[in-house]
Amino acid sequence: MAAAAVGISLAVVSGGTKNPPGSTSAALSTLGALKPAPSAGAVGPEGVAVPAAPPLAAASAATTGQPIDGISCETSEQTLFHIHAHLVVFVHGTQRQIPAAIGIPEAQAQNSARGPFVTSGTCFYWLHTHADDGIIHIESPVKRTYTLGNFFDEWGQPLGPDRVGPATGHVTAIYNGTVFRGNPRDIPLTAHAQVQLEVGTPLIAPQQVTFPAGL
Repeated sequence: MAAAAVGISLAVVSGGTKNPPGSTSAALSTLGALKPAPSAGAVGPEGVAVPAAPPLAAASAATTGQPIDGISCETSEQTLFHIHAHLVVFVHGTQRQIPAAIGIPEAQAQNSARGPFVTSGTCFYWLHTHADDGIIHIESPVKRTYTLGNFFDEWGQPLGPDRVGPATGHVTAIYNGTVFRGNPRDIPLTAHAQVQLEVGTPLIAPQQVTFPAGL
């Protein structure tokens, strides 16, 4: 399937916009002029574009299956609660890739016509990535609210108002088409949530994806 349209959008997209306590939202217009989003890149194995960009950080080799934030690593994927979200990161206006194998220790990938796809590993955390396309799989045996902070903790990367992984500077968060005012760790990973984190400037217009059937 074609990946998503890019460019400036003031519309709220799928996934809902309810923010957690202690946070607020604001219109994109409050950010001033935004640079157009770059081309989305080639479509990957999940039907979503894979950015032609270096990874923000590698999947953590130190994540070996121990519980993280009350999230376990299971020998098979759990599907009682099964949703997906999408994450995009820019650092000083340059996109960074969200790598495959976050939340899948000792990941093993298979090649497909559209690139590598992680199919197995020692275990699967309830939040994980299969490809380099920014799609976060939430596959859990319990229905609860997971946050972007949970995902970064699994990744072994810091996240806060002034840091996204190894990149430091003021963080602007865009959540479902609006500006998220609060700690980006608290952003809820709701069904089809679209999250964009920007470290420093220039600021880039939201890069949105269309979730293919099955995601």
